[in-house]
Amino acid sequence: MSTFIGVGGEHSSHRCQQLFTQIKYFPLYWQSKKLVLTMNLISGIKLYIEKMCTESGPGMKIILLDKETTSIISMAFSQSDMLQREVYLFERLDSGRSNERLKYLKCIVFIRPTKQNIQLLANELRNPKYSAYFIYFSNIIPRTDIKYLAECDESESVREVKELYADYLCVNPNLFSLNLPNCMVNLNWLPDSLTRSVQGITAVLLSLKLNPVIRYRAGSQVAQLLAKLIYDQTTKESSLFDFRGNVDGAAPPLLLLLDRRDDPVTPLLHQWSYQAMVHELLNIRNNRVDLSERPNVPKEFKELVLSGDQDEFYGSNMYANYGEIGSTIKQLMEEFQRKANDHKKVESINDMKNFIESYPQFKKMSGTVQKHLCIMGELSSISNKRNLFEVSELEQEIACKAEHSAQLQRIKKLISDERIHIDDAVKLVALYALRYERHANCDTSGLLQIIKTRGGNTQIVPALIEYAGTHVRQGDLFNMVRITDAVKLTRILIKGLKGVENVFTQHTPLLKETLEDVFKGRELDPMYPAINSELVPFRRPPQEVVVFIIGGATYEEAFAVHQLNKAGYRVILGGTTVHNSQSFISEVLSATSGAQFKHTKSMLKYCSPDNL
Repeated sequence: MSTFIGVGGEHSSHRCQQLFTQIKYFPLYWQSKKLVLTMNLISGIKLYIEKMCTESGPGMKIILLDKETTSIISMAFSQSDMLQREVYLFERLDSGRSNERLKYLKCIVFIRPTKQNIQLLANELRNPKYSAYFIYFSNIIPRTDIKYLAECDESESVREVKELYADYLCVNPNLFSLNLPNCMVNLNWLPDSLTRSVQGITAVLLSLKLNPVIRYRAGSQVAQLLAKLIYDQTTKESSLFDFRGNVDGAAPPLLLLLDRRDDPVTPLLHQWSYQAMVHELLNIRNNRVDLSERPNVPKEFKELVLSGDQDEFYGSNMYANYGEIGSTIKQLMEEFQRKANDHKKVESINDMKNFIESYPQFKKMSGTVQKHLCIMGELSSISNKRNLFEVSELEQEIACKAEHSAQLQRIKKLISDERIHIDDAVKLVALYALRYERHANCDTSGLLQIIKTRGGNTQIVPALIEYAGTHVRQGDLFNMVRITDAVKLTRILIKGLKGVENVFTQHTPLLKETLEDVFKGRELDPMYPAINSELVPFRRPPQEVVVFIIGGATYEEAFAVHQLNKAGYRVILGGTTVHNSQSFISEVLSATSGAQFKHTKSMLKYCSPDNL
């Protein structure tokens, strides 16, 4: 019997209401006790997809998707993985599809519950092409839309309707993105980006079965507004957030809403861990790297998938630094060569049998070696061509040490050198401007003159100061604290004594320090007030934390979260997008468009008219 009830007056309305109350949903915690411990988002999305494929039963299937859910599925499962689950066709609900009836196929529908998708699905149900429909929405769907779809299902071809809270992109097990670059204009939310952020974060909370204390960065209007709307949504859908109480008097989980403007340094720095470096120099989008414009790249490697879940080598080494990854690939290549030589020694029936059994693994290993050698070759070429070791060392020095005079001279020398890429020169000036904005001898204007002479975009620097200057930031971005603040001073001294692995990894993102404060139970109210303070009866540190950065997260921050999780904490990081330095600069320029430049008037005369 169909889940949807056809049109039919009061009887139909009554059954439609029944349908709405019977919609099921699957928080990840209900699926696996292991997820409670790991908070692994990729495992959770996989469970959702497995559920969809299993519930539709055996037989050939097609899956209807929209633009966003296509990315959600592709980042968790490869096409071959879906084929193993008898999903043979993939179609977009919003594409111009043929009207050919394929009654031998079942149809899984996985879409976001947007108005456009509801209308497209209604059109599909009025003229169904498949034998049965199993409909899954990636978020909460309004009652009125359920009723409308029920009325359109006159042929009673719908077998299942459920809500699955998979409304976000799983980049890493501990990192999610909403793919919302440039989410602000005139330093305020774009309405669509705000709505999408509320939906995405709500889905994360429901999928992890968390009803958290919601804290936001004090003084940030965008963070406060987002916190209010998420709180309103959790209150409106209180039945969905009615999870069991905390075990053994543990503190409630925490949703921490941060503003990218508090830490503009992390996205500007060149990174040297594998995943972050690939994103900075080659750009990762939806776990894919496009090398089609790179010369000398073999045809089969023009687009590469980089998923820690689908590539064991990448999953094990995404946080390794540049030197480590080179040594590891060398070892992998040597192992591959040994196996290749073994395969040449096929002399007996037993050898042939062993060769056939091991050939799939051998072929997979061959592809892994070639893929990562190709990537490392490109990274090495770019690093050498742009003198990134010299540039990065100075970036780290500016971010971590206050040595104004010496650094100013080094910056002038580097940015005047035509061998230094103009984008790297602009970023050095931007870091200097952020660090020494209020220094008595600050010479940002002089540096901008050099950039202007080289034809660089000088507008970036004043825009960055307006976006995230000292008038905006809270916290100790450059560890400039008063001597009277004994706790913070002691922490800085200890941090200095510990040292760092090398000059290229001196910098630690502000997020790591913030999370350490959270887990040590330090007072959060002054800087991060709670919008639902009724859930804060005591000051115990939370066991689970979801962090969301308005204006985008970075892979360096995901690395910091990974380190905390390895130490036994449970943290999920998310952002409107995942930045490299170029996307962050685009974010800054977009966010400050239409804004009055009140704090950088003296710089604007050095900006080219084309930049303004």
